[in-house]
Amino acid sequence: MLSGARLRILAHLANFQTNAEDKWNIPREQSLPGIAEALGVVRSALHTPLTSLEQDLFVLSRNAQVTGIGSRRRTVIHITEKGLLALSESNTPINPRKRRNFGPVPNLTDLHGRNSEIENIANLLNHGSNVLLNGLPGIGKTSLARGVSDILTAKGWTLRWASCNIDSDISSIANMWLQQSGLSSPDSITAAVDSSRTLLVLDEIQELHKRHISAVEELLVTLSSVQTPVLAIVRAPSPFENLADYENIRLDGLKSEYAKKILPKELDNDISSRIVESLGGHPLALHLWTPDEELPEKIEAVQEYVKSTVIKRLSNEGIETLDELCLAPTPLDSDELFYSVGADELDESAILRWLGNQLEPHHLIRNVRRSHFSQDDSQTMHMKMAQKWATRSGPRARRIESHHRLKSGEIIDSEWLVSNILEIMKEDSAAAAIIIDQAIENNEEEVFREVAADIALERGETEIANSHIELLSDGTNKILRLARLARIRGNSKLAEKLDYEASQKLSTIDKIKNEISTLVRLYDDRLPGPIKSDLVSKLKQRIDDVDISSLPDNERNAATLSLNLLKHSIALETQDLTSAAYSRSLLESQLGYDNPRLRILDLRASLLVKIDNITPPEAILSARNEINKCGNLLDKIILIHATLEASTPKHPNWLVKIHSEVSQERLREDIAAYRRISAQRWYWRGVLEPERKLSHWREAISRFRNAECSNAVNDLLTRISNMI
Repeated sequence: MLSGARLRILAHLANFQTNAEDKWNIPREQSLPGIAEALGVVRSALHTPLTSLEQDLFVLSRNAQVTGIGSRRRTVIHITEKGLLALSESNTPINPRKRRNFGPVPNLTDLHGRNSEIENIANLLNHGSNVLLNGLPGIGKTSLARGVSDILTAKGWTLRWASCNIDSDISSIANMWLQQSGLSSPDSITAAVDSSRTLLVLDEIQELHKRHISAVEELLVTLSSVQTPVLAIVRAPSPFENLADYENIRLDGLKSEYAKKILPKELDNDISSRIVESLGGHPLALHLWTPDEELPEKIEAVQEYVKSTVIKRLSNEGIETLDELCLAPTPLDSDELFYSVGADELDESAILRWLGNQLEPHHLIRNVRRSHFSQDDSQTMHMKMAQKWATRSGPRARRIESHHRLKSGEIIDSEWLVSNILEIMKEDSAAAAIIIDQAIENNEEEVFREVAADIALERGETEIANSHIELLSDGTNKILRLARLARIRGNSKLAEKLDYEASQKLSTIDKIKNEISTLVRLYDDRLPGPIKSDLVSKLKQRIDDVDISSLPDNERNAATLSLNLLKHSIALETQDLTSAAYSRSLLESQLGYDNPRLRILDLRASLLVKIDNITPPEAILSARNEINKCGNLLDKIILIHATLEASTPKHPNWLVKIHSEVSQERLREDIAAYRRISAQRWYWRGVLEPERKLSHWREAISRFRNAECSNAVNDLLTRISNMI
């Protein structure tokens, strides 16, 4: 009868029984390091049971390409039909029940000596308590949390898992939990995840940049008020100050009898005891130990063992790969490595953590290795990596290159850095915020402060924005940013006062540009529905007051186009067909008769025409055809929203579907028009998904605030209040 390690190996391999003929992309879980991780033992502990299983023809081994290891091949293990039969006869379940898991959930591993901690935490969570699990790096916090979650998911719970790195913010956390991008408000995230029999796990909190810690803490505090329990995991000491509603649980090393189970079974008991005692029952340190090295001496800290033994035994290739990973700001894809030769050795040595196809050193090892670098060595290595990343294109390459350049100690050209931050901002505002903060730590140039303030304003981080704005030199740039800050905070009167003060100091050209931008924002600052007459009067008066005659020709054309577009929209909304036709003819003369923008304007016009208070079906059909072929994302969303408004209250199924699809498309945060249309999109999601209306409308409010649309915020707050 099979038992012990042999049975556990077969049960693990049974989950991968369909790929015996594949020649590449075999899951890492079938390699020796993957099997050792799953069983919670050192790799050398597999030798005896695997040899026995192969001799009995229960498994077979071969060389194959392993997923995530680059171009290297390694030994993989497959279960045979005979092995499956033996496993079946042992009454061990082969295929566990499908669980509802979301996010980067780590693989479940066998834990030794943690039953009491798992049962205690599972019981707390089951009764609605929140838990903050802390402990030293490598002590097994993530594995324990995975074991806890398995108990609850076996009872039918839903698991939502998020794992942090330096670029994580509450929006990326929500994306991992919900598989839904774009949520950025703690209130909307909380409303979206609030449900019974759901566990939220937030792992690796200590990896967060200090820039994002307070927002994540606010999210955790907000979550403590709902029924969904949270298991937060952090390396001691915790960065949080106000998690009063969380049970604080400390995880320590394993007791000797359980720690020994990680080591090879055939190891002499006295030797096992000495190893366990020397390493303090630290699970990761025990995994790192190999029979090839001398017994560790009694030491004061596991860090010293890692430094003097684990890292010291690596080859030059292994050290090169380890250093590249230690210097990187985030985990890297295996195919991103410049020094990939040593990745296999690091994996075989249990040094790597795998997050899908991304890898990084265990944080204990990373921290020890980083402390080994002198400042000069560190700066030289960062410069070398910056030069390598400079050869690659794209926002991610610029993010990593910027990190290395800032850490290299060189004086960075401010124009280069700002342009790269703006490129990064298009894809990841959280990363851009961190880069600009690092730049300010190196050099407090005024332009860096301005960019930092703008990024914070665009992300709705009012306190951070204010801290940067206060340090700007007095002048127009500072006043304009203070006006933006006032609008985001809902203080419209102060914003108007500051705008007027700034306008008195602007050049004629900048004053005209600012006024046109203000007019467009005022028009957009409302919820879907008929435009109010007082807003129409205000806009018309201010449009008439704009004198663009002093602008250069190229800028005058752009200003004329913006004003004519605004006049056309107002005329259509007020059913002033004469004015609409006149502004339409002016736009055609500027854009050209076959410009796609004109087709969209004409479609919006047809959608506003009602017959017996109903939009003609042919107008809806024409809009559908244009939506399907529209290549510009902003124009497409604007037309979808116009069609939704025209078809209210009964929206066609195709329109609901296409709005759901386009809602997954990312909109830039660094352009005001995009921020406003993003807020409108969340409003419509609330309309079209009534079961999630509260969450979606709270997110819309957050987005309208960031877009400086206080009127829309107030109107939507009133609707939510009436709804509740």
